[in-house]
Amino acid sequence: MSRSDSPRAADFPIAIIGAGFGGIGMAIQLKRAGIHSFTVFERADEVGGTWRDNTYPGAACDVPSHVYSFSFEPNPRWSRVFAESQEIQAYLLGVVEKWKLRSHIRFGTEIADARFDEAAGRWTLTAGSGETFTARVVVSAVGGLVDPAEPDIKGLSDFGGEVFHTARWNHDYDLTGRNVAVIGTGASAVQVVPSIAPQVAKLSVFQRTPAWVMPKRDRRYSERARRRYERFPLALRASRFAQYALSELFGPIVFLDAPRLSGWAERLSGAHLKRSVPDRALRAKLRPDFQLGCKRILISDDYWSSFARDNVELVTNPIEQVGHEGIQCRDGSRHDVDVIVLATGFAVGLAAAPFPVQGRGGRTLDEAWAGGAVAYKGMTVSGFPNWFTLMGPNTGPGHTSVLVYTEAQISHALQAIRKIRREGLRFVDVRQEVQDRYNDRLQRRMPYMVWSSGCNSWYLSEDGSNHALYPGFAAEYVLGARRFRASDYEIVKA
Repeated sequence: MSRSDSPRAADFPIAIIGAGFGGIGMAIQLKRAGIHSFTVFERADEVGGTWRDNTYPGAACDVPSHVYSFSFEPNPRWSRVFAESQEIQAYLLGVVEKWKLRSHIRFGTEIADARFDEAAGRWTLTAGSGETFTARVVVSAVGGLVDPAEPDIKGLSDFGGEVFHTARWNHDYDLTGRNVAVIGTGASAVQVVPSIAPQVAKLSVFQRTPAWVMPKRDRRYSERARRRYERFPLALRASRFAQYALSELFGPIVFLDAPRLSGWAERLSGAHLKRSVPDRALRAKLRPDFQLGCKRILISDDYWSSFARDNVELVTNPIEQVGHEGIQCRDGSRHDVDVIVLATGFAVGLAAAPFPVQGRGGRTLDEAWAGGAVAYKGMTVSGFPNWFTLMGPNTGPGHTSVLVYTEAQISHALQAIRKIRREGLRFVDVRQEVQDRYNDRLQRRMPYMVWSSGCNSWYLSEDGSNHALYPGFAAEYVLGARRFRASDYEIVKA
């Protein structure tokens, strides 16, 4: 599958699916461990995942830059506290070049099927082209923020103007002087709206549910500060730890169903809204009626204030249909527009495998997840040996950097890989009772979490269960997940 450092390594091919943060981080750690027999399969023509695809105006991370980077590849040169998408993408491209990973990456190769041969202890991966590959271990790093969620709106295909999703931004289309509709008021909308509002003739923002928005307080790092971080790596580590520790400190406000705790943050957000929007009636439409944290908390210094502009309107009447000239709402009102921007998020796919995956005994991952997506520590599923998922079920953070979780998962997978190689094992497979015990404990916590307090969000499955987020502190997850414990797994020798 790829160049290797020894005959033994050549006999141990490793497949990494996806070249976003997870896949690149896994590849780097394999190289650091002296393991070179891996191939990264990427369906696009470049690395980056979310940050390759999301290039819409204002696209940026809502986690501080020093935390939103690998701890083993710190970047002292971030230009802002919250890095913009092109700078994050440049960071990823830089680490790929530093670690000479391009020779390990097969671009334009989308894995469409995976099947496990129990007797051989090998996975067969089939690409969309029909080409097949074999691997002893598979690390799935496909990510969740990849495929845009297309809204089910009557007549959308009949619209005579331009339509595109924020994750597929049409940079050839000039918005200057246009009448623009933005459908959605989530994480991408709060960045797009203030970025394009000064440019367009009229901006109509269609809101189904308002969101809690906290001040971002972004700022540029001075050249002096960046030089200090370069000269004193300990200062950079201290900054990273301080930002992470602060997010953990405020974690219970975000994830616990505790109105007394969240009320403090709601008052802070409410004060931000009052400063941003003078009109009381408009403020009432923008203020959520659900507990803070129940849906994703957004951060922005200028989203709410955009609605104070003369050329920006908030539309809260539900959309009835889209016609050739624009959008018609259920109350009969019509909004003629030149372009529709879909800020409707991503098809996260929490209830199904990203493609057909068949494990031991011919059982598929979709069958294993018929009652909801579950995994041991969000990484391994019983019956699917030597398969490790990064950011799998119940590993999403509600309050801190996703990379804190990802690095723990990479450590777990790397320890398993080293054990399999060192001892010549055929495979390791998490024990069903271990997986069940772990997930039972997680689900018993869920009633005490804010996500179960009554609002509807993408966190929840159709039955109201949460298979997306981890119900607790990041530190707790990391301490429990970063170590591979052989006793949790069925060990099958060659």
